[in-house]
Amino acid sequence: MTDVTEVDNAVKAGIRARIDEVATELVALSRRIHAHPETAFEEHRAAAWCAEALRTHGFAVTAPAYGLPTAFEARAGSGPVTVALACEYDALPGMGHACGHNLIAAAGVGAALALAPYADELGLTVRVLGTPAEESGGGKALLLDAGAFDGVDAAMMIHPCPFDVADFHSYAMGSLDVTYTGKSAHAAMNPQDGRNAADALTVAQVALGLLRQHLPGDWKVHGITTEAGTALNAIPERAHAGYALRTPSAPELRELRARVEDCFRAGALATGCEVDLAQPSPDYLEFRSDPGLVTLWTANARALGRPEPEVRGPFASTDMGNVSHVVPSIHPVLNIGATGCGPHQPEFTAAAATEEAERAMLEGALGLAWTAADFALAGSATSGPADV
Repeated sequence: MTDVTEVDNAVKAGIRARIDEVATELVALSRRIHAHPETAFEEHRAAAWCAEALRTHGFAVTAPAYGLPTAFEARAGSGPVTVALACEYDALPGMGHACGHNLIAAAGVGAALALAPYADELGLTVRVLGTPAEESGGGKALLLDAGAFDGVDAAMMIHPCPFDVADFHSYAMGSLDVTYTGKSAHAAMNPQDGRNAADALTVAQVALGLLRQHLPGDWKVHGITTEAGTALNAIPERAHAGYALRTPSAPELRELRARVEDCFRAGALATGCEVDLAQPSPDYLEFRSDPGLVTLWTANARALGRPEPEVRGPFASTDMGNVSHVVPSIHPVLNIGATGCGPHQPEFTAAAATEEAERAMLEGALGLAWTAADFALAGSATSGPADV
């Protein structure tokens, strides 16, 4: 009788060989997405390229999917254990792929292509989800609400970084759009008739600066002003800013939002302007790595010769956190050789298109596929996520 270990080794060897077969295709996909950056909910080309790569290799593809024009779903296999591989592909405005989502998309496609020939042998259904708008918009939160992760036993993705982490943690994050409406007037002739929307925003920013001394050190408030007048000699009648709020957990995020919104209301009160506070995207929940999946991933990363994973607290936010509250999930990060920079810097855009980054992407694809195979063979015996 053939034992499970022998089957496991044979399948893993086949998965590795499959990654080698499609490596050139995956690198080309990554480079193509990198060269044509598209921002949140505008990723029509990237989504189509990923979907077509999967369709060409026999996956059943639905595109668009779940009510989002730049989302897709691809399936292969018919086993009782379902693993979802998340492909992100949105870029940052003005920076291109400074978060390396081109590598994430290619790794997810690669893991799926490697698993497909062995899916039925493993008792596995492979589900690939093209997930738009991670940088802003909360695409995975919207997909989760639409049922994209229903019936999924484990969800996986990798993320490029300047270091390796297996047990990933993230901040909960909320978004806030602020619009002040005042009254225009000539800045010299009749300023007394104006209501200065830019001043309202200034007052609010001063209040936020004073608030920070009373916040826990791991609560973060940061944002940008996108509009604050158009002419030096006219009182600005409109000002706009976008802010992000981060805390270690969702309950803390709700408390921080209330305090920050009061600062913006203070700006309106002080200047006689009106203020509109809006939440443009769903809250991102803190990511909860599944311990069992982390153990499987770590063993496979070591087998690939990856650096020993670092232990780090939260350093980013992701809508994959929302998925992790419902489905056992992992989100390991991989060092792509970025020296002296991190995600969301222009230098990282360049790093995400290097040969070293592409090697990490291929190893990430192989590690995800091996981890999914281990998960299926183990009968999905992981601890599962904690309740929200």
